[in-house]
Amino acid sequence: MLTIASLWIPFTVIAALGQVARNAMQRSLTKPLGTWGATNIRFLFGFPFSLLFLAAVLVVSGDRIGMPPTVFWPWLLLGALSQIVATGLMLLAMNDRSFVVTTAYLKTEAIQTAIFGFVFLGDHLTWLKVLAIVIATIGVVVTALRPGGEKSFAELKPTITGLVAAAAFALSAVGFRGAIINVPGVSFVTAASFTLVLGLFVQTLVLTIYLLWRAPDVLRGILGMWRPSMLAGFTGAFASQFWFLAFALTAAANVRTLALIEVLFAQAVAYYSFKQPIAPREIVGIVLIVVGVALLVGF
Repeated sequence: MLTIASLWIPFTVIAALGQVARNAMQRSLTKPLGTWGATNIRFLFGFPFSLLFLAAVLVVSGDRIGMPPTVFWPWLLLGALSQIVATGLMLLAMNDRSFVVTTAYLKTEAIQTAIFGFVFLGDHLTWLKVLAIVIATIGVVVTALRPGGEKSFAELKPTITGLVAAAAFALSAVGFRGAIINVPGVSFVTAASFTLVLGLFVQTLVLTIYLLWRAPDVLRGILGMWRPSMLAGFTGAFASQFWFLAFALTAAANVRTLALIEVLFAQAVAYYSFKQPIAPREIVGIVLIVVGVALLVGF
């Protein structure tokens, strides 16, 4: 039977599924809008839905939100801005190196999140959970490798870019958790929803100003494609809502490690929908991911 403390597990699984769906929708918008245009859709069209989520939560819970304490704002800005920086670095790494190798770098995020969470938030992780994080991360790297791909890991620039991108994603997770746990006097659901609204507002503001400055035609294109963008925005806000609910209940490292099951979803789609065979190396990686996740949620 699930307790409130263990709700982070289904919340994370739902968020991972929502993120897979959002990524698929964003991918279809990348060609007409460009990478940053498609990225801004996640924030611009997700923001109104986050307001609706917050309004519904406030009606049901009866919570009242005042001005957050001063300590809330640095955490919020860390989370929101780190996520934008991480996205840019990820795209830069993918231009320099293959998608697969870059993905392997990015999945070191779980380990880095554990380190940052411990240093900045004092998140407690047992040695067993640390072992689980390491095993699951190794499983992702093994799954992502391709024959001859190990040579790509020896090149310094994409290696550094990919690892720094993962660090920025890790800082984003820690920043958002830091903001959520510093919203006083309300339920964890309200704290998560409120933080999501402000986070999306900051990200929308920053990217919209950037596009107005550098690519106003892209911004006009975004508004012209509002119908498909609304669905992508809703899916993104829906996934983010559950990420933030999970961050409210447990260490960010736990959430980001369990999120590695996204790799299993992708493998299942490749196998069942596209009839792509699973290589022995991928089976080893999948087993490691499953073992790591089982250790994480079982102890």
